[in-house]
Amino acid sequence: MASSLVSSPTSSFLKKIAFHKCKKQVSKKIVSVMAPQQSERKTYTTGSVKTGMTMTEKILARASEKQQLNPGDNVWVNVDILMTHDVCGPGSIGIFKKEFGEKAKVWDREKIVIIPDHYIFTSDERANRNVDILRDFCGEQNIKYFYDIKDLSNFKANPDYKGVCHVALAQEGHCRPGEVLLGTDSHTCTAGAFGQFATGIGNTDAGFVLGTGKVLLKVPPTLRFVMDGEMPHYLLAKDLILQIIGEISVAGATYKSMEFVGTTVESLNMEERMTLCNMVVEAGGKNGVVPADSTTFKYLEDKTSVPYEPVYSDAQASFLSEYRFDISKLEPLVAKPHSPDNRALARECKDVKIDRVYIGSCTGGKTEDFLAAAKVFLASGKKVKVPTFLVPATQKVWMDIYTLPVPGSGGKTCSQIFEEAGCDTPASPSCGACLGGPKDTYARMNEPKVCVSTTNRNFPGRMGHKEGQIYLASPYTAAASALTGYVTDPREFLC
Repeated sequence: MASSLVSSPTSSFLKKIAFHKCKKQVSKKIVSVMAPQQSERKTYTTGSVKTGMTMTEKILARASEKQQLNPGDNVWVNVDILMTHDVCGPGSIGIFKKEFGEKAKVWDREKIVIIPDHYIFTSDERANRNVDILRDFCGEQNIKYFYDIKDLSNFKANPDYKGVCHVALAQEGHCRPGEVLLGTDSHTCTAGAFGQFATGIGNTDAGFVLGTGKVLLKVPPTLRFVMDGEMPHYLLAKDLILQIIGEISVAGATYKSMEFVGTTVESLNMEERMTLCNMVVEAGGKNGVVPADSTTFKYLEDKTSVPYEPVYSDAQASFLSEYRFDISKLEPLVAKPHSPDNRALARECKDVKIDRVYIGSCTGGKTEDFLAAAKVFLASGKKVKVPTFLVPATQKVWMDIYTLPVPGSGGKTCSQIFEEAGCDTPASPSCGACLGGPKDTYARMNEPKVCVSTTNRNFPGRMGHKEGQIYLASPYTAAASALTGYVTDPREFLC
């Protein structure tokens, strides 16, 4: 089977060639011998274009009202959406009030989205106070999009509450092709899946954006990742991004845009594209972006009435480097402790005994992620051997778990399959234990456990205990590992 096709996920099949342009040496990396299929793409011009531009350059050019931009240019950018949450919101609000005045009004109450999601279901008084600060500010400013929660004992009693900001932004129609979306969270880059520029910013920048609707940005150079080949049935987008991060390292895309194209990318649904873009920051990326297409437009049909105009990289656009992957040869991967680039084949870690499995977060807590995990449990017909925690990203995901039938299950829902497999009952939607949180956070690692997780980071202390060991994996691999009590290649259950 495929296990014989790739013996190692390292760069053994990575070939480099160098080409010269403008007397500068540029690296083009080839990770397959397969020529990429070129699909016809429309172009958008911001005026009289002197040279070709990438997607990211075009979006920033339009947002800064410039005809031409090049990597390294510093420009004032008009922001379409600013998002903040309960962890960084209070600090951003404090800076806004200090610099603009206690009675100052925000630049546009309909372009600010405030989503409590991180430290929600806790008795920690400081965490609860943060949400109170958001509520007071939104009342003062009459913020249109504040997804509040007041009753912590029953999240369903809060119809406005959504859950994880990056998933909620997409579900509520705040992500649109060609726009600039900023957020006080490093994983704001998730929204790049919609063909927009999305990146995380700090509290100081956010405070300035609150007052002006502008931010000063340096235009990043672009790395292009071409992924072709039929996606094997045992792989998910998490495997793809772990492969890329393992290839270029956690510093390989520092302050660079990561553009994802190719037939494999075009075959991914929106939630899988979100997973791909979500972890570009784990490679140091400024932003990740996927060209908008019919999949994007269909997803947005019932989510937004705001007009948008997608942009696409010009054929003559200049990329800093290009990487090509034949995805048909890729195997299920994990990132071993304690770095997202500590890549290994899942089957190489089969002797690693684990204590728990965590399925959740902006990376791995979406509807498609739970459907994938349910598929593995259903195929096995067995019960989990370690505690398996399920944390839906949003209220909608939670509802999907209890209502959507799993394909091939005879009408069973994810919740039914999870119960039969002996998993924990799906928890209240939030960021949960992805980043540790207060000690009473559901599924937090308060002891030095070994965990297979669908989250995005495995640094020491990330999920709680500083001696905990986290293996990052896809929902397929996480579910398979839950069934054996060891890190497990999902092909053991997916025929």
